[in-house]
Amino acid sequence: MKQPDLRDGHARGSLRFRSFVINKLLCASFVVKEKFVRWIGKYLQFQIKICMKHSSRRRFLQNSIGGLGLLTMPGASSAPPTLPLKKMKIICVGGHPDDPESGCGGTLAKFSSLGHEVTIIYLTRGEAGIEGKSHDEAASIRSNEAIAACKILNTKPVFAGQIDGDTIVDNDWLKKMQELIGNEQPDIVFTHWPIDSHKDHQSASLLTIQTWIRSSSKFELYFFEVCAGEQTMTFRPTDYVDITDVQQQKRKAVFCHVSQDPDSIYSCGHASMEDFRGRELGVKAAEAFVHMTGMKKGSLV
Repeated sequence: MKQPDLRDGHARGSLRFRSFVINKLLCASFVVKEKFVRWIGKYLQFQIKICMKHSSRRRFLQNSIGGLGLLTMPGASSAPPTLPLKKMKIICVGGHPDDPESGCGGTLAKFSSLGHEVTIIYLTRGEAGIEGKSHDEAASIRSNEAIAACKILNTKPVFAGQIDGDTIVDNDWLKKMQELIGNEQPDIVFTHWPIDSHKDHQSASLLTIQTWIRSSSKFELYFFEVCAGEQTMTFRPTDYVDITDVQQQKRKAVFCHVSQDPDSIYSCGHASMEDFRGRELGVKAAEAFVHMTGMKKGSLV
């Protein structure tokens, strides 16, 4: 390429114009690069927050159920497998026989299968739950059904001693619930979501929440759902459990409660709940939970 003669005025003008264009292009390129770098920085900060969030939850998983993704945030069910760090104690507090089994029986079965110790505390024996039977007769029948269900789930049944349909939330019963839960020294506790149309479910939930608040050694507290829309209301899950491999085991436990017409338990919403929660998690069947936070629990880092 022929070099311009700088002694020529036209050539000097042409050179200045080209220099001006090049400088503008360089400046524009610098601005674009600067904006791109700022965008990349923001994107990386966002990704770091996500990684920290998932990493924290995975640390909880490793401490709880060996990294199998048993309790996961939506979309975070692929935590890498690891060996369990310790054997844990799990408690589920339900209002009546059949509530823990239908609400989170699959989850309890999974914990048990991993070698953890699982206890179900039934607030009542379901005394008012069989038409035509006295309280004592119904309590005997339903207690035996609960014991049979616990054998299938490989869990330990405990009966708190309240009366179906006449449950109480007061200081005396709070003290008793504190003793029942405190004696087990649990790592994780499940109970009813407190916004529920059944007051016995609310009683079980409130006594458990107050026990959690007053506990010097905080356990992880999760709420489960039963008959969504009909009993449990305004439930927005934070965590899911894939129960695909234990769905039939859960169903067998629920069907131990013959006096409660097990088909009606599933028709009130549990079949569709397992399906819908599974769709949310991306699996065949799942159970959903709300994780209690506050009192220095729930921090991601």
